[in-house]
Amino acid sequence: MGRFVAWIHDVALAWGTPGLFVVAFLDSSFLPLPELNDVLLVWMVTRNKSLMLLYASSVAAGSLAGCLVLYSIGRRGGERLVKGRFGAERVERATATLRRYGTVAVLTLCLLPPPAPFKLFVLLAGVGGISVGRFSLAIVIGRAIRFFGLAFLALRYGDAALAFVEAHGRQVSLTLAALVAAGLAAYVLWTRAQRSGKVDKLGGTP
Repeated sequence: MGRFVAWIHDVALAWGTPGLFVVAFLDSSFLPLPELNDVLLVWMVTRNKSLMLLYASSVAAGSLAGCLVLYSIGRRGGERLVKGRFGAERVERATATLRRYGTVAVLTLCLLPPPAPFKLFVLLAGVGGISVGRFSLAIVIGRAIRFFGLAFLALRYGDAALAFVEAHGRQVSLTLAALVAAGLAAYVLWTRAQRSGKVDKLGGTP
């Protein structure tokens, strides 16, 4: 597996921007390539800073494409596959979380480091019938925060950004996920309060 990952790494570097897309697609669909996206993105940005936006966009787009493949499998009746791969009990817990929080759960998991069961939730998003538009939006926002943030660090700090991510990436990911979840929760509560206020006004006596 190590030789294969090394080969993928070399091919991606040779291909440039399309290589980033392919690696991100594989990592988000069928072939786990832990941290390879991060390493390639940082390396390419530090070598060609003017293409930072293109590189980050390519990784985010590749990740979205890979996620949509898994989502489609779930949408086409992948419940049995999911239970066989992850276990019925784990799937039931994940399904309950997804039903309760919907796309918020998908977005938050985009930012969490392994071993967060991100692919399980992607499959269950298809099984549960979350609309492809809402699902795609959650993936795009989550991946954009992660990869554009990493590209900015590479632009600002160069190769030291990769060392920082390797040393503190888990803490940064958890912090970002917590901030996003807190922001979304605050927005949901505010929206509900606004709706409740409108209902009270409509139902009140003049």
